[in-house]
Amino acid sequence: MKKMIIAAFIVVTLISTSVPALADDGQLNVAAAMAADVIIARPAGLVTMVLGTAVFIVALPFAAISGSVEPVARTLIAEPFKFTFTRPVGDFSLWE
Repeated sequence: MKKMIIAAFIVVTLISTSVPALADDGQLNVAAAMAADVIIARPAGLVTMVLGTAVFIVALPFAAISGSVEPVARTLIAEPFKFTFTRPVGDFSLWE
């Protein structure tokens, strides 16, 4: 019985001392957003821009005929370029 009380005391002590480590002051979210941005979002934006440029080249004759070259270029090339190269690292506020 005494061992059970000691074990319970140790478990309660470990749980109660680890709870403050789970508190989030916002820095963890910022660091995670920056890491996800650099590792996942920027390379994906670059791939999207390259593929968008290829699709734009294919769509250019049709866009020229319909007079919609500018919106097609903005959607397929300019937006992925801005997403990849001009926004601050970890800032997804414009694309939420």
